[in-house]
Amino acid sequence: MTDLHAVLFPVGVDLYAVPIERIEEVVVAPTLTRLVTAPSHVLGLFNLRGQIVPLIDAASLLGLGSVEPAAFVVVLQSRQGLIGLAVTDLPERVILGAPVGTSELAGTVGCFLVRNRVAVLLEPDSLLAGALLDGERPRSGQRAARRPSAQLDSARTGDTVARGSAR
Repeated sequence: MTDLHAVLFPVGVDLYAVPIERIEEVVVAPTLTRLVTAPSHVLGLFNLRGQIVPLIDAASLLGLGSVEPAAFVVVLQSRQGLIGLAVTDLPERVILGAPVGTSELAGTVGCFLVRNRVAVLLEPDSLLAGALLDGERPRSGQRAARRPSAQLDSARTGDTVARGSAR
């Protein structure tokens, strides 16, 4: 996989990317309608020019705690329709070169080096599978994989990113 156009965004201190063809748009944090019965990773619903879009806490979905309140929302095209991912800062367009490592984190494709930091490429449909209905997502403190910021040395050597503690 070379020269992949992607949108790079921070979730907390870590970097993630999504192939650009999956991005509908990026919006400033919208006004939300909360859903009391929704799983904890569903922050609520927002109106995007007449279309109701669920907002998913990207950090919670990845097992990294919570990003609430979100500064921006990356609106993705998925099999379930448009879905917003809450992120902590302004996303940017990047070109990813060859992967420098793999990731065992569900819903990811691999690790890439971006300005001497590791970014994990997400596969939206795998990541979001069941996200709106499944309440069984990793809770705060339960990490599905090491944080990308802790993976830099492994990624540079091409090692597989292993499951385990981040610190």
